[in-house]
Amino acid sequence: MSFVSPDLIRQRFSRAMSDMYRDEVPLYGALMKLVEHTNAQVLAEQPPLAAHLRSTGELERLDLERHGAIRVGTAAELATLGRLFAVMGMQPVGYYDLTPAGVPVHSTAFRAVHESALQVSPFRVFTSLLRLELIEHAELRAFAESVLAKRQIFTPGALELIDLAERQGGLTQAQAEDFVLQALETFRWHHSATVTAEQYRQLSAQHRLIADVVAFKGPHINHLTPRTLDIDIVQARMPEHGITPKAVIEGPPRRRCPILLRQTSFKALDEPVAFTDQPQTQPQGSHSARFGEIEQRGAALTPKGRALYDQLLNAARDALGAFPNEANAERYNALMAEHFVAFPDNHDELRQQALAYFRYFPTPKGLAAKGTLGQAASLEHLLEQQYLRAEPLVYEDFLPVSAAGIFQSNLGDAAQTHYAGQSNRQAFETALGRATIDELGLYAQTQQRSIDECRTALGV
Repeated sequence: MSFVSPDLIRQRFSRAMSDMYRDEVPLYGALMKLVEHTNAQVLAEQPPLAAHLRSTGELERLDLERHGAIRVGTAAELATLGRLFAVMGMQPVGYYDLTPAGVPVHSTAFRAVHESALQVSPFRVFTSLLRLELIEHAELRAFAESVLAKRQIFTPGALELIDLAERQGGLTQAQAEDFVLQALETFRWHHSATVTAEQYRQLSAQHRLIADVVAFKGPHINHLTPRTLDIDIVQARMPEHGITPKAVIEGPPRRRCPILLRQTSFKALDEPVAFTDQPQTQPQGSHSARFGEIEQRGAALTPKGRALYDQLLNAARDALGAFPNEANAERYNALMAEHFVAFPDNHDELRQQALAYFRYFPTPKGLAAKGTLGQAASLEHLLEQQYLRAEPLVYEDFLPVSAAGIFQSNLGDAAQTHYAGQSNRQAFETALGRATIDELGLYAQTQQRSIDECRTALGV
């Protein structure tokens, strides 16, 4: 029996999700055109960047790149999602606790983990589990649990195909096509709520995100994010396209050598909703949670680099003394630029100071000299003599402070809550049914694989 590669199933699912989301959120189409035009402009104006992307294989994946975001309510939902994503070659990478920023969820990112799989489809889904124990009102918490216990967010067909893929070790072409259609239904928007208008109001009063998870039939896709090569251009041009961006770009400041992840978004849409005590054909309520988001990805940082990043970010935010918003955006950007002067801004320094991860490639000169370079040739020597070249590894993951900032900018200041609860990775992994993967370990493995492949190619 011939099975379709999980990477190709993931690629197909990503495209289907994008088509569905474009139909549901018309502004997404405008956003995609803006990103496409910006990327074309940047590539035309910066030939060295175009050459870098071409040589690393990133140019081919640029238009495919998306990350989605969903929120689920129960351990059973999270565990089954893990099995569904596994059919597409996606594993849970990283643990993110958003409660310190007043968002009652903890999360992981389902994605491919090997560089070759990422080249085929870098589709990711940032997946959050609602922490019901943080609902202070016992009666409301019990109500939320009872509502979530009644729903089934997967179609019978999706569950059958997940079981089948696990039993036989994959899916055939026809089965894979059916799987994509069945899986898509889990992420579709439904205007019919599962609660009354008053119950929705009570849930929303506790936290708007709680209402978003509990009051609907499933974990509708909240945003589907394309990757841009210059997020500052996109941010500046969004108003020209009828899109109002959030006040500040989340993540590091603008740099010559981008690091980690920068994100911006537009405000959540107000969408009509029919509550259970209202006519289903004439929605009288509304719900706002889904929004557009754009990201720019830079180099993945080592533990040393992340420590420096966190130190500088915290110093800038402490100096601001408030959550970044429209009123203090200019000062926040100035503080970020001022503090991040301490972070080296060229790739040689980032590599030599072990602040970022790199992928190594043999050069034509190196391949021509194969077998003549000596068994003990050091990595630095091979780079200095241009037998090898080093390219920064793309950061494939997320930043909890940035994720919380995006959530808050779309949920509104009224959604900011202070939770006394502690981070609970163990509870999250118990719910998931497996441990999450350390993202820094994946980058270190990719870097080492590239070094080993280069040594073999050069005969050293």
